[in-house]
Amino acid sequence: MKMVPQTLNPLLKKLILIFSMTLLSACASVPGGPSEGDPFESYNRAMFSFNDTLDEYILKPVAEGYDAVMPSPAKTGVSNFFSNIGDIFVVFNDILQFKFQQAIEDASRLVFNSTIGLYGLIDVATPMGLPKHNEDLGQTLATWGVADGPYIILPFLGPSTIRDTAGFIVETAYDPISEIKDDDGRYATIALRAIDTRYRLLKASRIVEQAALDKYSFVRDAYLQLRKNLIYDGNPPEEENTPPPESSAEDLELENLLELELK
Repeated sequence: MKMVPQTLNPLLKKLILIFSMTLLSACASVPGGPSEGDPFESYNRAMFSFNDTLDEYILKPVAEGYDAVMPSPAKTGVSNFFSNIGDIFVVFNDILQFKFQQAIEDASRLVFNSTIGLYGLIDVATPMGLPKHNEDLGQTLATWGVADGPYIILPFLGPSTIRDTAGFIVETAYDPISEIKDDDGRYATIALRAIDTRYRLLKASRIVEQAALDKYSFVRDAYLQLRKNLIYDGNPPEEENTPPPESSAEDLELENLLELELK
């Protein structure tokens, strides 16, 4: 995997363009003073509706079809393969966050799954006592003191913050899948990863549909709480003079599903 890209790959260029258009649209579509915590809410709700419609008519049906026709071992193998690729970035961010013991464990996990586990198709590391961790550049930036910035809904990609979006763009530039030379193979792999991600979120989306009176707020609060828990490794500090909010059973189940199914 190359360390410094000589030119931006086409996918990264598109992501940067989408991100730039998102910011411009957000600035243009929110009149008056911004609300605290979600200053782009009017834009976000419009983009959330767009993404939700796209999901309802395209992404979700494709994921449900994939779930119906693919054998369980094949689905598990696909999920394991992409999870193993993700462990490359986990190790990198372990080091940047000075979690050196975890970096050794995650690097060992990557080696075992990539070799004995046949390029990650079989997760042999977890039974060996090397569990999956979730670390990304957004979390690393947070540990370095970078503020999360406003909550924002990205076209096609969904919930994020300015900090998490910056981290995502950088990691996308170094994505091993972008190194696949054959265009058809590269785009097919990207599409399969998107289908796998949506398939793993089917149960979580059903909870949202059943539990949420305001779907947008429900997803926003769950996403921000999940990110906070990941940044603080499950032990977020309590805000001063603010009693901790009580989470409903649906909130807790959704948060757990999002964390487990995106590993």
